[in-house]
Amino acid sequence: MPFSEFLGNERIVSALRGALESGRVPHALLFSGPPGLGKFTLAHLFAQAANCERLDDDGCGECDTCKRIALLRDPQRLIEQGLAERGESADAATVERVPLILQSHPDVWALVPDPVRLKNPVARPMLRIGQIRAAQRAAYFQPMARRRVFIFDGADTMRWEVQNVLLKILEEPPGSATLLLTAPSPYSLLPTILSRCMQFHFAPLSTSEVERILKEKTDKSPAQVRQAAQLSEGSPGIALKMDVETATKRRQSALRVLERSAKGHGFAQLFAETSAIAKDREDSFEAQLAVFYGLLTDLLELTSGTKQPLLRNPALAKDLEILSKTVDSRWVMCAIQGLDEVSLGARRNLNRQLGLDALAVSLAPRA
Repeated sequence: MPFSEFLGNERIVSALRGALESGRVPHALLFSGPPGLGKFTLAHLFAQAANCERLDDDGCGECDTCKRIALLRDPQRLIEQGLAERGESADAATVERVPLILQSHPDVWALVPDPVRLKNPVARPMLRIGQIRAAQRAAYFQPMARRRVFIFDGADTMRWEVQNVLLKILEEPPGSATLLLTAPSPYSLLPTILSRCMQFHFAPLSTSEVERILKEKTDKSPAQVRQAAQLSEGSPGIALKMDVETATKRRQSALRVLERSAKGHGFAQLFAETSAIAKDREDSFEAQLAVFYGLLTDLLELTSGTKQPLLRNPALAKDLEILSKTVDSRWVMCAIQGLDEVSLGARRNLNRQLGLDALAVSLAPRA
């Protein structure tokens, strides 16, 4: 798959191709933006193009090097292989001593958040110090092809002390290697790391672009394609994996929580809803909070008097309009701030259901 087949964010693709053509390749890159926009995909395409045996700055996709690096396109198989080799019952010391590294070519490493175990993965996989130290040792080796590329996927999962180890590589960058970081937001990384990276932010695709991708790569019906594209918020990766029926039910459940909070009654049913959300293991808690953020964004547009609101949840437009008549922009902003606190608390291992319950009660009208 060459650069030319990558859909969306043409400006970033053009900049990467230009850097390779000119031979002025940055030693560190940061790809930021919402999940599902192809940050990891473009990272491994960059690695292909940088090492193509035919010196094709678009990546020929046919030489042995391009084919080997292309195996990173499906990282899950390599993750399962690495975890199986390390052993299911690996202790903390073994996890650091035998870091999870995805490597289908000697010059290209992909370091992904380590789930520790295959059968019972940890709740929050993260990039670990063993992985960063392994990259630190290897970064200064001369490449077998043209350029060593180290992809740190999910760089936002690193603890501060782990980021400081990565910083040491960036402070004395190897001349023949590029470190490529991906993260949802640059603000989850240390400022000292950001200052040493060339940053590219990935923008969501238009609904029509997502629909085109779904038509080409799935057998969804036209109605499912349209609904998945609308619910994906411009993310083709999310749209491709989406179970439309489940996604719709989750949004309806989140909307019921907001409706009951605004009314200030029906708390027994409300707490049953928050319990189901907190215990749902089919999706991450962060993804479920993103559903609330999407609904609140729609409510903010509706309550602020926007003439032609562009809703993220058009299928729920009628219910959102009804709710917008019982709340105002101030209520919506309070809800967003409360949701921020729930998100922060979840990162600190606070009880998720209690966080949602407390938020719902705080939004109820005062007697």
